[in-house]
Amino acid sequence: MALPGFKVVTLTDAAASRVKNIIEKAERPIVGVRVGVKNGGCAGMSYTMEYAESISPLDEVIEDKGVTVLIDPKAVLFLLGTQMDFQTTKMSSQFVFNNPNQTSACGCGESVAITPATPGDLQSV
Repeated sequence: MALPGFKVVTLTDAAASRVKNIIEKAERPIVGVRVGVKNGGCAGMSYTMEYAESISPLDEVIEDKGVTVLIDPKAVLFLLGTQMDFQTTKMSSQFVFNNPNQTSACGCGESVAITPATPGDLQSV
């Protein structure tokens, strides 16, 4: 779905390290994590992550820094150009999505407003 050689999502070293850790500690065999978006929350959408036991033929497969991240096909245009990071503060540890398509976020940080990328955005990459 994306341009050849272009990764819909990239990972920071911290995100890749955390995904490796998740895969190693999973209670069942998994190939990676699946990232997507769903409707909900006060801003309209939220990011999702889940264990991926297999690769769906429609998944966008991202291999970055030695880990596999699968992008839900319905989320590709919402996540185009996103950098996935993992941050730890005194109060929390969480994955953070630095998404150029995100237009706003709610005050609690649990949901976001995202405008999908357009075909013209793909050509400018």
